[in-house]
Amino acid sequence: MPMKPPLLAALALTSAFAAAELTPGQFQQLHQDLQPPHEAWTTIPWHSSLIPAQHKALAEGKPLFIWAMDGHPMGCT
Repeated sequence: MPMKPPLLAALALTSAFAAAELTPGQFQQLHQDLQPPHEAWTTIPWHSSLIPAQHKALAEGKPLFIWAMDGHPMGCT
């Protein structure tokens, strides 16, 4: 699987500045390169409490999606 350009840029910046301190400009560039790409799901107003989410869904006449699982969300146990 090929690496994405932002990841390559982040790796290059990280390795280039591993022995030196980052300047504020270098930090800003690294921070920008490490941001995830825009995804549609990031615009959804997620709620972490069930009851307020139920009330809002009911008031707006919208469905409620519940993601419930046991274990680490990344599969790391």
